[in-house]
Amino acid sequence: MALRARALYDFRSENPGEISGARGVESSLCSEQDIEGWLEGVNSRGDRGLFPASYVQVIRAPEPGPPGDGAPARYANVPPGGFEPQPAAPPASAFQPPQSTFQPPAAGFPYGGAALQPAPQQLYGGYQASQGSDDDWDDEWDDSSTVADEPGALGSSAYPDLDGSAAAAGGAAGRYRLSTRSDLSLGSRGGAAAPQHPPSGAKSSATVSRNLNRFSTFVKSGGEAFVLGEASGFVKDGDKLCVVLGPYGPEWQENPYPFQCTIDDPTKQTKFKGMKSYISYKLVPTHTQVPVHRRYKHFDWLYARLAEKFPVISVPHLPEKQATGRFEEDFISKRRKGLIWWMNHMASHPVLAQCDVFQHFLTCPSSTDEKAWKQGKRKAEKDEMVGANFFLTLSTPPAAALDLQEVESKIDGFKCFTKKMDDSALQLNHTANEFARKQVTGFKKEYQKVGQSFRGLSQAFELDQQAFSVGLNQAIAFTGDAYDAIGELFAEQPRQDLDPVMDLLALYQGHLANFPDIIHVQKGALTKVKESRRHVEEGKMEVQKADGIQDRCNTISFATLAEIHHFHQIRVRDFKSQMQHFLQQQIIFFQKVTQKLEEALHKYDSV
Repeated sequence: MALRARALYDFRSENPGEISGARGVESSLCSEQDIEGWLEGVNSRGDRGLFPASYVQVIRAPEPGPPGDGAPARYANVPPGGFEPQPAAPPASAFQPPQSTFQPPAAGFPYGGAALQPAPQQLYGGYQASQGSDDDWDDEWDDSSTVADEPGALGSSAYPDLDGSAAAAGGAAGRYRLSTRSDLSLGSRGGAAAPQHPPSGAKSSATVSRNLNRFSTFVKSGGEAFVLGEASGFVKDGDKLCVVLGPYGPEWQENPYPFQCTIDDPTKQTKFKGMKSYISYKLVPTHTQVPVHRRYKHFDWLYARLAEKFPVISVPHLPEKQATGRFEEDFISKRRKGLIWWMNHMASHPVLAQCDVFQHFLTCPSSTDEKAWKQGKRKAEKDEMVGANFFLTLSTPPAAALDLQEVESKIDGFKCFTKKMDDSALQLNHTANEFARKQVTGFKKEYQKVGQSFRGLSQAFELDQQAFSVGLNQAIAFTGDAYDAIGELFAEQPRQDLDPVMDLLALYQGHLANFPDIIHVQKGALTKVKESRRHVEEGKMEVQKADGIQDRCNTISFATLAEIHHFHQIRVRDFKSQMQHFLQQQIIFFQKVTQKLEEALHKYDSV
């Protein structure tokens, strides 16, 4: 079956990478997935480019046979000229989202065929440009060509689609095909039909129903497709994610090569002859000791790739964006601290730290090897091990090690824990923020008022010209100055103790926001297991099929429990370290206050 698109409107290309089209012309589609309202296709001459999805009708039909005049099928329905590629611009400039002058069809425009599906992967990073001016795409980030299929990107080669016979014949070393399609018959609610020729005497085959809500996390993550046996793909040894049984239950296999990464030297950079400015951060991983420079938009792109790829892993949230004041020193410092926390959690995660796209982000010098950087970027955006196929990469212990009731109890307990922790974190963050505000403004002002009052008393005493009162007057004035200094100490202290606590709380609030979706995937899988068991008890489903569903649910449960274990590990580590830091800074602070008061006290010894 060939996937084609017929143009319903004339379209004239105005940007590199687009192809023009005339009404009625058909082109082959590279993918049915639209890219921010654009489709990618190939015309009869083999030219590849983009055209608006709303201007075409997607057709699912067999390749047309040879026309009556004997013309080759590829030229059928293609008038002279057909789709013409837009000449490339002279300089190698960034590929920007098309800014064509056409107007899209009115709302309700009939697409025909199957509805276009939202693209889970962005083929062109330029379509993900953020709204802030510092996050716009630029030359060193994007171009109009796609080089993801070139060898060497992300340390691995691209694998073409192979049929079953090709897979059976063997492939590259360390690469094998996994499929979950063999043991489940699907029928109702959009499922695949049951086998056409079931063995005689087989039980009547019931189906495990699909979720009615196709926008649920369980569906969008690919968890449902995996559990229902629809995942199929090639898995390389390097893509395997191992869950092992530790002393406290399932956990991710440790990273054999742990590392850390520093983030320093935030520097304001410019381009376009000073018309655009941004902040660049220097990253130095300990396992390479080679510095690379990244902008916030690079972090943002990396986060989007990781969140898409790992549905059962809590990818830490990045520090929030800010539309104004991006170049103020306080904001740059705060963002850097947030990025340090983010990087710490990334490097500490056994799975995320070893992920190809993360290693590419840390090690590829985009400023000196632009081609390698773009190859890795495109490769990551075309990663096939996402959605349902991601779960094929999970390698877990024997399923007998899991009791579903115990798993459900642990998940429910963790769900209650995250709710309570989230509420407590919000309360602590509010309290700390309010207390810091009082220290910076209220406490400083009050202590300075006390100091001013003491100095006023000293000035009054100076009206007495007696020599024996001079020492007292000076001591009281010094006491007033000491209270002024204490007020300044209060104003500066939140940066030392409360701000780091609030930064940590913000990071964990991001983690806590991730877990409802992670839990939803596991709960959805467990629901399918219960439904299949009910069918078995009623004699409507073979035990083998139900066991397949349970095995795949166990895979998801192992990964979920491993992620929960990792969360608790880093939580204990982080809060232990942060509370120690907080109390140490409090002790140092009050020691400084005590020192100021003792200095004032000694002034009275000579009176």
